[in-house]
Amino acid sequence: MIPAKFEYIKASSVSEALDLLAKHGDDAQLLAGGHSLVPAMKLRLNQPGAVIDIGKIEELKNISEDDNHLVIGAGCTHEQVATSSLVKENAKALAQAASSIGDLQVRNMGTIGGSLAHADPAADYPAVILATGAKIVVEGSSGKRAIDAADFFQGIFTTALEGNEMITEVHVPKAENGVYLKFSQPASRFAVVGCAAIKNANGVSVGLTGVTDTAYRASAVEEAYNGDSKAASEHAVDGVEVMGDHFASAEYRSHLAKVFTERALNALT
Repeated sequence: MIPAKFEYIKASSVSEALDLLAKHGDDAQLLAGGHSLVPAMKLRLNQPGAVIDIGKIEELKNISEDDNHLVIGAGCTHEQVATSSLVKENAKALAQAASSIGDLQVRNMGTIGGSLAHADPAADYPAVILATGAKIVVEGSSGKRAIDAADFFQGIFTTALEGNEMITEVHVPKAENGVYLKFSQPASRFAVVGCAAIKNANGVSVGLTGVTDTAYRASAVEEAYNGDSKAASEHAVDGVEVMGDHFASAEYRSHLAKVFTERALNALT
């Protein structure tokens, strides 16, 4: 499988990448870890005229803290997120999600920004991003803006990103008491169902992935939870159209969503 002809351009900074996006317009695609874009190009499902490599931009690779939240650069690899002491101490669910992605080779190359921008319905990060109430910071020709997680994921492989924008940071509220659990597809390790649960001052917040065409906040579970995890988990798929595929029927996936929601809630201390 060979991609269609394209121009490869390596960007050394965010500003250069944005200039290149503006120059090439809809004909350009950003390349970070490449785990989603390269296979799509080989299958010719995606045929960009220009590929802008942002994988070596150092300003996108930092993890820091700012008051009550973590600032995670979009270019941070899954392994960097999984092993960061800051993330493990202040956003345990995010570290667990990162450590569950693919295998070591995938974790060493794939990036949090690339995963969020791709918005695969079975990706791990979105459940945690939604449950924590994180913000995704993007930059484009019109400047910088922060998008609430609840507004970012809009459908299968669809986000609120505009064509000339790129993710630069993810702002994750600190939450020491959180958990991410999933039932993995054994070959790819994508989530057949994944659940993130965060305990906060108002109770719990729950995010689910793999269930329908996009990750979602399980508000019905949150409203029903009063300490009884099993009863609350019965509402895990309320209001969503559950997917069925060759690996899991809609009925089985619904069952898994309830089981893993209950387990995640029970794991909160």
